Amino acid sequence: MSFEDGWAAINLEKPARIPHYEPSAESYHWDLIHAVTGIDVNVDSDSELQFHAMKEFIKAWNYDIYFGVAVYGDIFAAKSTFMGHAEYAQQGRDFALPTPCPFATPEEALALDFFSTYGRHDHAALVKMFNDHYSRQCRDFPTVVNTTGIYPTLISALIFIFGWDMLLTMAGTDPQAFGKLCDRCADWMQQYYDAVAECDAPVLYCHDDMVWTEGPFLDPDFYRAHVFPNIKRMWAPAVEAGKKVLFMCDGDYTQFARNIADCGCAGFWFECFTDLKYMTEMFGQTHVIIGNGDCRPLTFGTKDDIRAEVQRCISLGRDCPGYFMCISGHIPPNVPVENALYYYDIYTELSRR
Repeated sequence: MSFEDGWAAINLEKPARIPHYEPSAESYHWDLIHAVTGIDVNVDSDSELQFHAMKEFIKAWNYDIYFGVAVYGDIFAAKSTFMGHAEYAQQGRDFALPTPCPFATPEEALALDFFSTYGRHDHAALVKMFNDHYSRQCRDFPTVVNTTGIYPTLISALIFIFGWDMLLTMAGTDPQAFGKLCDRCADWMQQYYDAVAECDAPVLYCHDDMVWTEGPFLDPDFYRAHVFPNIKRMWAPAVEAGKKVLFMCDGDYTQFARNIADCGCAGFWFECFTDLKYMTEMFGQTHVIIGNGDCRPLTFGTKDDIRAEVQRCISLGRDCPGYFMCISGHIPPNVPVENALYYYDIYTELSRR
């Protein structure tokens, strides 16, 4: 039972079956969705049919949790940078060219006033927005644990606003002023976290891409001075309200896992670059742990490679009461259908504790 297993894992009750979640498979890989559900759907199908097929795929592949966010980068539409988008969806439907940064100099960017630029929001209206989103999630995906949440927590917020070039230039030009900018950004984002703390959802998805594949791109001391204290402050109302805050970050955040745990999260979701052995040893009995599966064996490997990858993850996660299997690099549409189907067969075979 998907919801029951997912909810047990969220509460560290060690379900007999290791639950799972496979992002992107249900919303991008139309050939796989067709193979699993039998629904004649493709990238050109109308949105209603695609959504129907997506829901049927989630049930057929027995998802146990489905991550949804109510707040994304469009909250910065008044002044932001679009860095473009590489091809990910079938036929490159999501490819887009970048737009220039609206800030001419680092000095102009460092002077940004968040409240005058992006406004103050009515608290009750934000609470309603989160409740409406969570209600839709539960209606659309009734067999799984659902979330609402916030995608651009802090560093991701700055990426949306400034883009990488300006962000790194500011950090290198005037680290002290950049730290104060981070603090002001957190002050503005706090209004969303104050509201999500009062919503109906018991599980919150909080995302922040604060590192790269090889680790931090800023001085680690900067994170400890301006990133983690602000995240702890932002999360505090939700943590105090008893919400299960699940944190997700791309890249390798192994060295910061303890800092993030100290901010109050109930669990971690991470890519294959973060050290699963370390995470299970340090947090496997106290926190939810989601993922670490590498999509590369599914994309380029043999069946033996796929089996080995699933075995690696499940052998480390098996004794952790809140472990979810997940191909954290997603299952994009360039993964061969037969490889994705074989992955799911191996996961199913090995998922029983």
